[in-house]
Amino acid sequence: MSEGGCFIAFEGVEGSGKSTHLRRTAEALRGGPREVVETREPGGTALGRELRNLLMHRLDLVPAPLTELLLYLADRAQHLAEVVQPALARGAVVLTDRFSASTIAYQGFARRLDVDTVSRLDALVRRGVTPHCTLLLDCPAAVGLQRAQGADRFHAERLEFHERVRGGFLSLAEHDRQHYRVIDATRPLEEVQAAVMTAVTECLQQR
Repeated sequence: MSEGGCFIAFEGVEGSGKSTHLRRTAEALRGGPREVVETREPGGTALGRELRNLLMHRLDLVPAPLTELLLYLADRAQHLAEVVQPALARGAVVLTDRFSASTIAYQGFARRLDVDTVSRLDALVRRGVTPHCTLLLDCPAAVGLQRAQGADRFHAERLEFHERVRGGFLSLAEHDRQHYRVIDATRPLEEVQAAVMTAVTECLQQR
């Protein structure tokens, strides 16, 4: 587990609004008594930004599924050591745009790697650090893709791939109701943000 801070992950399919709601949440929490750290995976460190470019934007270099998994886990190891664990040790609220659930949903469920193996490798990298709360901004994959503005490798995947991603997220949430909060991301923006803030406030109160 984390040390003195509060660790919250924002998850969801492409176009679910997780990045927008993370940013709005950080703005709402700033000015409060605790430091707020916004970060993301991949790309929360200098090394991570290089890995993000390699994984998402180098369309001429397509890694094998296992290679892709190991590169994401390398990003996580660096991200934890350089950003997440020091911030939690300071007592900060850490908001991350994607974490372990994305690895299991994308590389496990969607890429069809063995989910148990993906989960075990992820746990090896995390070494006990896990979000206190994971906010799953849920919407149909087709809706998310219509909203999404990206042009990376994952946006270019077929709808069936993204439907497997969504199914993976929902399966993870179903099996860990204590730590997951599933939020209907098809509702109007302000309603979604209100639901996000309710979940974040509950998580902070427990810390």
